[in-house]
Amino acid sequence: MTARPSVGAAPHVEAARKRSWLGLFVPALLAFAVLIALGTWQIERKAWKEALIALLTERLAAPPQALPPAADWAKLEPTRDEYRRVRFAATFDNDREARVFAAARAFRPDVAGPGYWVFTPARRTDGSVVVINRGFVPDGRRDPKSRSEGQISQSVEITGAVRWPDERHWFTPADDASHNLWFTRDPAAIAAAKGFDPRTDVVAPFYVEQEAPIPPGGLPQPGKLVVALPDNHLQYAVTWYGLAAVLAAVFGVWTFTSGGRIAQAKPPQTDG
Repeated sequence: MTARPSVGAAPHVEAARKRSWLGLFVPALLAFAVLIALGTWQIERKAWKEALIALLTERLAAPPQALPPAADWAKLEPTRDEYRRVRFAATFDNDREARVFAAARAFRPDVAGPGYWVFTPARRTDGSVVVINRGFVPDGRRDPKSRSEGQISQSVEITGAVRWPDERHWFTPADDASHNLWFTRDPAAIAAAKGFDPRTDVVAPFYVEQEAPIPPGGLPQPGKLVVALPDNHLQYAVTWYGLAAVLAAVFGVWTFTSGGRIAQAKPPQTDG
């Protein structure tokens, strides 16, 4: 008897096509949702970064104001007061300087190469202490004796920007106070290691990034902070949205063509 297709073959093909389509629809939908969410998150990050850049640019462009008295330091807040420019008179305690490893910093594009930030306590006329980031020294000039002309002993008018301590992360190396080497810009920890007693000494909870005066010899190298934060969020958003569009297009084409492939692969059934 001559074989002929069974009338029941079409429902089997349709069932196989439906199972294949539904088996991939849920993971594809989840992947699509994740890609859209990542793109939307980058758009939100872009708005946040632009607002931050505008805020920091405004604060760093403003003229310096007198540093608040020590009695008001507890009222200062990072969100409201960080990066504000201040000026005040103080005397450096050069014998207690600390060296903080200088990783790449977005706010000091003028600094390059291995070296250190020199953090030096400075005492004001009222006896309070502000730890100052006096600026950068290359690795070969970390010894204060190699830059003795910059070890100013008299009172100076310091201009700079208020900064709060770095956050310590899982991979941040431990500070080595015994070798005067630090990996976080933490004025309280530096002051404590240098012998300041929080019970008797009033130490600022912030530090100041010095921009002036420039010391004799140029080291440590102070500098004005520059807002140079990267803003690549738009291209990241376009990438995530583009991947979502590609996923949707590929899944649509596959869904449209998969039925034909299943039908071709299904062997015809015969009666009898």
